[in-house]
Amino acid sequence: MTVRPFVPWPDKRLRTATAPVETITDEIRALWADMVETMDAMPGVGLAAPQIGVMLQVAVVDATPDRSRRILLANPMILTASDEVEAGTEASPNLPGVHAEIIRPKNVTVRFLNPQGMIDRRDFEGLEARSVQHQIDHLAGRMYFDNLGRVKRDMLIRKARKSR
Repeated sequence: MTVRPFVPWPDKRLRTATAPVETITDEIRALWADMVETMDAMPGVGLAAPQIGVMLQVAVVDATPDRSRRILLANPMILTASDEVEAGTEASPNLPGVHAEIIRPKNVTVRFLNPQGMIDRRDFEGLEARSVQHQIDHLAGRMYFDNLGRVKRDMLIRKARKSR
C-alpha cells in the first residue's frame, strides 16, 4: 500500500468525468488499498480516484472516528436522495487551505460495485452520505465548490490561490 500524491487544482483531470470500471480486478483492489492508505493520511473522510490522478470510477469512504467502516465503491450512482437537506463543511486536498458550507441531501441510496464484483445497494446518511455524494461529484469531474453560487465560488478560488 502506498500513500499517493494529490493532483493539484486546477489540473484538468479534476474537471474530467472518469471511466467506468468493467470488472473488479486485483489492480482495482490494489488501487482501493492505496486510496484507503492515502485517505487515512489526510484529515478527510473519503477519496475519489481522480484526486490522485486515476481516471476510473473508484472511491473510498470512511466517516467513522476510528476508521472502522471502510466503504469501497466502483461505479457509484445515486438512486434516490432525500428531500431533507443539511449544510456541512466540505474541502478537498486538491485545493488546500479553503473550505465551504455545502447543502446536500441528508440521505442517499447508492448503487455500486463492491470488492467482490457484485452490484450492491446501500443507504447512507449524515456525514457518510455527504462524503459519498462528494466523491461521486469528483468522479463526474465536479468539485465541491461547484455547488456554490458564482460569487462565493470565485471568492473561494481566489482565496485558495492567495494561500499557495
